Amino acid sequence: MGKSIDKMAVAAIRSLAIDEINRANSGHPGMALDAAPSLFALYRDHLVADPAHPDWPNRDRFVLSSGHASSLLYALLHVSGYQVSMDDLKSFRQLGSKTPGHPEVGHTPGVDATSGPLGQGVAQAVGMAIAEKAIRSQYPDGEKIMSHYTYCLCGDGDLQEGVVQEAVSLAGHLRLNKLIMIYDQNGSTLDGPTSDSLTESIKLRFLASEWNVLEVKNGNNVDKISSAIAKAKKSSVYPTLIIMKTVIGYGSANQGNHKTHGEPLGEEDGNHAKKVYGVTWDPFTVPEEVYALFKETFQARGAAAYAAYADQLAEYGKYHPEEQKTFLAALKREVPALPSRDYGDLAKEATRSSSGAMLALYRSVIPYCLGGSADVAGSTKTDVKGVKPFPEGTDMRYGIREFAMASAQNGILLHGGLISYCACFLVFSDYMKNAIRMAALERLPAIYLFTHDSLAVGEDGPTHQPIEQLTGLRATPNLNVFRPADAKEVEGAYRLSFASLSTPSAIVLSRQALPLLEKTDPKKVAKGAYPVLSPKRGSKADCTIIATGSEVSLAIEAAEELIKRGYVMEVISAPCLSLLEENPAYMNKLFSTPYAKRVSLEMGSTLGWGRYAKWNIGVNEFGASGKAEAVLDEYGFTPMKIADKIAYFLSKK
Repeated sequence: MGKSIDKMAVAAIRSLAIDEINRANSGHPGMALDAAPSLFALYRDHLVADPAHPDWPNRDRFVLSSGHASSLLYALLHVSGYQVSMDDLKSFRQLGSKTPGHPEVGHTPGVDATSGPLGQGVAQAVGMAIAEKAIRSQYPDGEKIMSHYTYCLCGDGDLQEGVVQEAVSLAGHLRLNKLIMIYDQNGSTLDGPTSDSLTESIKLRFLASEWNVLEVKNGNNVDKISSAIAKAKKSSVYPTLIIMKTVIGYGSANQGNHKTHGEPLGEEDGNHAKKVYGVTWDPFTVPEEVYALFKETFQARGAAAYAAYADQLAEYGKYHPEEQKTFLAALKREVPALPSRDYGDLAKEATRSSSGAMLALYRSVIPYCLGGSADVAGSTKTDVKGVKPFPEGTDMRYGIREFAMASAQNGILLHGGLISYCACFLVFSDYMKNAIRMAALERLPAIYLFTHDSLAVGEDGPTHQPIEQLTGLRATPNLNVFRPADAKEVEGAYRLSFASLSTPSAIVLSRQALPLLEKTDPKKVAKGAYPVLSPKRGSKADCTIIATGSEVSLAIEAAEELIKRGYVMEVISAPCLSLLEENPAYMNKLFSTPYAKRVSLEMGSTLGWGRYAKWNIGVNEFGASGKAEAVLDEYGFTPMKIADKIAYFLSKK
C-alpha cells in the first residue's frame, strides 16, 4: 500500500498543477511536473511546519526559488492542510486570488518568501539560514529556542544568476550546515536546452564553494530523494546541495522539451500526462487517501513539534528568564526607547560618522541587532567596537557581494527574530536594486546605510559619484529614502527606520563633514520636509529653496547671500520625500511660495524634482575626478554660484 499511495499522492499533486495552469491558461508546467516527487518527499518525511500555526518561529523554512513553479507549491499547500482551498487553486493567477502567478509572502499561508526573480530565492534562503544560526548562537542553550532547517528548491535558471554564486559562496564560507538546497536539474531553460548556455559542472562548482553535494539520478524515486534529504540533515559543517536529475514536463507528450517550461499543456496533453501518472479521477479532485496521508505525516509531525516547542519555550524561561524576554521582544521587533544623542559642542561631522554614532548607540541596547557591510565597514562606519563577527557575534562580513547581501538580509527579516541592516556606497546600490525592490514588495523593514552620496566623493571620480541612484530609489514604492542634512536629521532617520515594521529604509550619508544646523530637528524628519530658514514674521518669501543632505547647508549659505542682495528667502530641508507625500495637506501648506519661485537643490539627477519646484539645480551628467572642492566648484555647487543661479531664475518672467 505504501508505494501505491505515494504514487497516487504524487499523481494528485501533478494533476492539480496541470488543472491550475489549464484553467488559468497561463503558467509554467515544466518544473511543476518534474519536481513534484522531490517536494512530496520533503513534505511527507522531513519538513517540520504546522498549517494551523503557519508562522511559528521554530518551523522549518521552505523557499521555492523557481517561483514560476508556484502551481506545484499551491497544490502541496492544499493537500498539506494549509488554508489554500480547491477554489483558490481554481483561481490560480487571477486578480485578487490567494494563488498569484509567483509566490508572495504574507499573501498565501505556507509561503515563506516571495520569489520569481530567479536567484533571489536562493539568497533569501541563505539569509534564513544565517538568521537561524545567529539566533541559536547568541542565546545560552540557543538550540532550545531556535533549531530548524532551511530548504530551497531551485532550477537551472536560478543557478545562472550571479546572485546565486554570491550567496552560495557566502553560505559555504559561513558553514550554514542546516541549509539544504534541492537542484531540479531538468536540463532546460525557457529558450532551449540548458546546454545552450551552461556547460560547467554544477557539482564541482558547489564543492569548490564548500558545500556537500549529493546526487539522485532518478527524480521520480521518492525513497531515494527522501534518503538524500535525510543524509543532508546529518551534515554538521557544510550546507548541502542535492542534485535531482529530472525530465522537464514529465508525463507530457513533449516531456524533455523546453516548450513545456512556460506554456499550458492544454486539455489533450494534460489528459495524456494524467494517464501516464495513473490518474482516474476528475479535474480538481484529490483522493481521500492522499489527504489522509498528509494528515498522518506532515500535519501530525508539525502539530507535535509545535506543541513540544511551546512547552520547550516555557521551560527555557524558567532557566533563562531574561533571555526568553529578549527573544520574545525580538520576535515582535521591539526597539527600546532611546535617549537623544548628546551633541555637546559638535560643530561639524560627516553624516556617515553621525550614522556610526547612532549605530553604536542602538547596538548597545538591542542585542538582536545584526548587520554588516560589503567589505567597506571602515568607510561606512559600521565597524562598531565590541561586536564580534558572525556566528560568535552579530557583525556580518558579507564580502564584496552587494546583491547577495541585500537578498540575504531579506531572508534574515523574513525569518524573524533579528533587526538587520547592511551598508555600502550609494553608487553600488545599483547592484542591490532588485533585492531592495523585493524588500519593499515583501514589506520588510530592511535598513540600508548608503555612504559617499554625491560629487563630494571627489578623487574617486565618476565611477563612485552617484547621479541617478537617489531618483531610482525614490521611484520604488514602499521605500523611505532619507538624506539627512546633519547629525540631528541622522538621528531622526534612525528612529524612524528602526521603528518601521513594514517599510524598508535607505539612509543616504555624506563622506564630507557637514555643519550642525541650528533649525534641524530629529522629530521633524517624520514630516518629510520642514523649514530651516524662514522669512521674518509677516514677510512672504521671494524664493524657497528645497534641499536635501549636504546641500541644505549650501542652500542656507546661498540664501544668506541672496538676503544681502535684498531677497526674502526660505530654505526647506526635505530629508524624506515619501513621508512628505503621505500628507498632501501639510505639503501644500509647506510649499506656500508660488511654484515659479521655488528652487530645488540636490547633487544628483533633477528627474522628479519638477513636482516641487520650477527651477532645479542638480547634476544630469556623470561627475569627474578631482579634489572634492574643485569638483563641486566645477559643477556649480558653491554658495555664490548657487546664489547667482537663483538670482537669474528669479529675474526671468
